[in-house]
Amino acid sequence: MLNHNYITELLKSKDIILHQVVESEKEVELHISQTQKPHECPKCGSITSKIHDYRVQRVKDVPIMGKRTYLVLRKRRYVCKECGKKFFEHINFLGKRQRMTNRLAAYIISQLSSLSSMKEVARQTNVSVTTVMRLFDKVSPTKKIEDFSSEAICIDEFKGNVGGAKYQCIIVDPVKKQIVEILKDRRQDVLIEYFKRLKDRDKVKYFVCDMWRQFVETAKIYFKNAKIVIDKFHFTRYVYWALENVRKRVQKELEDNLRKYFKRSRKLLLKSYEELTAEQREELEVMFWYSRDLRKAHRLKEEFRKVLESSNSAQAKVELKKWIEAAERSGLSEFCRCIKVFRNWFSEIVNSFDVPYTNSVTEGFNNKIKVLKRNAFGYRNFERFRKRILYSCGS
Repeated sequence: MLNHNYITELLKSKDIILHQVVESEKEVELHISQTQKPHECPKCGSITSKIHDYRVQRVKDVPIMGKRTYLVLRKRRYVCKECGKKFFEHINFLGKRQRMTNRLAAYIISQLSSLSSMKEVARQTNVSVTTVMRLFDKVSPTKKIEDFSSEAICIDEFKGNVGGAKYQCIIVDPVKKQIVEILKDRRQDVLIEYFKRLKDRDKVKYFVCDMWRQFVETAKIYFKNAKIVIDKFHFTRYVYWALENVRKRVQKELEDNLRKYFKRSRKLLLKSYEELTAEQREELEVMFWYSRDLRKAHRLKEEFRKVLESSNSAQAKVELKKWIEAAERSGLSEFCRCIKVFRNWFSEIVNSFDVPYTNSVTEGFNNKIKVLKRNAFGYRNFERFRKRILYSCGS
């Protein structure tokens, strides 16, 4: 049985009088009233203690032990002796004309800081999805442009499919490991509109991004003091894609039993050779026996580690040039795209070896956004989507 102290703590008020608790399998009803005290007339300002009548109001409150919870409140209606105005007593935990406590409204907002969908929060708190949306729409934006000041900025796109645009943009402060902003599109005009309003953009030393051309072009205009960096993850994967494409090409030319063997063993190709067991290395040798091209592709993948192990941009330049020449000599058409990308973005790629920041924090936020979107089965309203990301994943 719930006691008076529990209710006092529950409602954060010492003026609550608990009359009765009615519990069922799914619900809890708390019959309460407030201690009587003089009230000021809202019309003339006179003080009155005269009670005109009582009304009973049933309002929703924060669930107790997983059960729907209602407060059955016996409210006094006062009458002013001076002007005759009738008015209800002030209830500090209940807004005017509200059917839920202020506590429940705050609790609903707090639940939205998780990755749960609005539908799930509505189910847990015994309100409609529309009510959850309405409450959340009242939440003020959690980020302001003038708040941003950092030596580094990371930017990436993610597939949001919201507000008429397929891709949205996420901007992250890698120093504080916080989301700075979510932009409605990755188009250059949207980027310019945002970045031109950043007051401290001249303080940014590093601009980390992927190979989306609009990111780099915008950075060159608005972050003149920043070193533009292509994140290591985004250029390294071209090597792995090329290796995988060689495997797929070779695999198609094999008999069914060998094709299955190659497909089953594909992870061994991607794993570092030094980490393989003797048995796993033998499995690789079987694959290489059937294809010299696959052996060459695997060797290129392993040699690329020398590039990644470079301690600075000067060393990375030397190692990357060597690797590009080796890839060209291999004659493997699958590496042509990789070579082209590395030549086109050579300076931005080697810059990454002088910079202490990567887009790993950004990718972590992107994964959270995917979960948020999946739980909600997508969003249509961009502003609500943006606010939900900032509120749930902001830091």
